[in-house]
Amino acid sequence: MKKLLVLSLLVLSLCAQAQETIPLPQPDRKMLSMSLGDALQQRRSVREYQKDQEIDRQTLSTLLWAACGISEPSTGKITAPSAVNMQDIKVYVCSEKGAYLFNPKANTLTRVCEKDLRPAIAGRQAFAREAPLSLVLVSTKDTDRSPNEKYGGVDAGYVSQNIYLACTALGLKTVARASMNFDVLKEELKLKETSLLELNHPIGK
Repeated sequence: MKKLLVLSLLVLSLCAQAQETIPLPQPDRKMLSMSLGDALQQRRSVREYQKDQEIDRQTLSTLLWAACGISEPSTGKITAPSAVNMQDIKVYVCSEKGAYLFNPKANTLTRVCEKDLRPAIAGRQAFAREAPLSLVLVSTKDTDRSPNEKYGGVDAGYVSQNIYLACTALGLKTVARASMNFDVLKEELKLKETSLLELNHPIGK
């Protein structure tokens, strides 16, 4: 009986671990077929969202690829420019189901927090809590080179513009925001001291 209980707990533990990483479908660039001219003309900052309209995984995958996904697999180049090729911007996807780190090379989401961090992202601006998900842009580097504050802001701006244009092409709404509860997010996202919270993007319809 004891062995059966231990085995059951082990199975449950393995299942929980398996759920930590979510594979995303391949991004569909056809969904981004709107012309650049039309996307630039129609791009707007929107602060009102339908909270009951979730973003499906195919759309999310395509949006994340546009933000800073792999555009050239042979070299690891990404869709966004990067100062001195730091590629320092990490994108966290936050929804009521928790917070997940986007892994461009594997095209997966890895859960880093089980809490709904949208209130911390929204702060005093309640409209941001209504969006079904928010993207948080963090400047960080996994090597000896720490992110430069100026370069991090520049790189976040590149990724932010990609998000704006992709949302326009995908029929989604967003706005770039710099305000958020930095202390809560740094703790819950398990960020290093050298990491810089740059921007966030509520995403919705």
